[in-house]
Amino acid sequence: MTRARFAAALLSGAILAGAALAPVAGQAEVESEDPIILTIHDWTGQYVTTTIMGEVLKRAGYNVTYQQADYIAQFAGLESGDLHIAMEMWETTGKQAMEASLATGNTVDLGETGMQAIEEWWYPHYMKERCPGLPDWTALNDCAEVFSTPETAPMGRYLGGPVTWGGFDDERAEALELEYEVVHAGTDAALFAELQSAYEREDAWLGWIYTPHWAPIKFKGEWVDFPVYSDACYDDPSVGVNPDMAYDCGKPRGWIKKVGWKDGEAKWPCAYEAVRNFKIDNESMGNMIGQIDLDGQELDAVVGDWIAQNESVWSEWIACSR
Repeated sequence: MTRARFAAALLSGAILAGAALAPVAGQAEVESEDPIILTIHDWTGQYVTTTIMGEVLKRAGYNVTYQQADYIAQFAGLESGDLHIAMEMWETTGKQAMEASLATGNTVDLGETGMQAIEEWWYPHYMKERCPGLPDWTALNDCAEVFSTPETAPMGRYLGGPVTWGGFDDERAEALELEYEVVHAGTDAALFAELQSAYEREDAWLGWIYTPHWAPIKFKGEWVDFPVYSDACYDDPSVGVNPDMAYDCGKPRGWIKKVGWKDGEAKWPCAYEAVRNFKIDNESMGNMIGQIDLDGQELDAVVGDWIAQNESVWSEWIACSR
């Protein structure tokens, strides 16, 4: 299922329509029948977490809708109450935007998902023979031509994620004086399709890879070792290897959190408690993403299977509604 079809199915209410989930027996009456709006973005894993949470909330009797939203720009809607819950904010790319939004007092941190994030520059293992100094970032300029393409030569090419993902890769390349052109993939699918093609031919490739995802499970490779992230590295140009520029370090690694419209907690307290209770691990998520992206299974089938096999898990998330 393509990202466009994911979005169309979610927005039309078609997801899991063929296997409608009955409300949990003995549940309490929900606090409000107004729809809880969950945001969806443009990568497979986020569709999975959001759909699992949405369908579990439906099991508790809530009215749930899904709304396409930009990963970073969604905070305006979350702060105004036009959007209610976002299931994945990654410390690696969304930390600054989330903290700025929380500081307004209009959004609330709904806790960690249980997944641990890495998003960084990555190369296939066979490239170490062509660029022996890797994974040290200082080897990149020595190997710029190795990673170049006809369009970028003699500069190397780094294939970043869609621009909407953030991540400061353009700023990082400039601050670290890397002789690389940052090219942004148009979609999540395009990024991984190019990786798969390059890996099969053992072509040079350097790009944005993240986990949880199937790619670092299926493909052998390494993330580049940049100077270790600190808040000061992003905020203070004088900190780090370049005394004149910020972003002269790698990306943070760590949590993936949920965030919501603050007033929603008073309107749907049990639903918000369920979202706070949501937990899933990297392995489970990576496997589900692989089932969809690699095996061609439909999102509704994968989510439906997880829900059927994990009732003891998600029923505890919605314990407040009983």
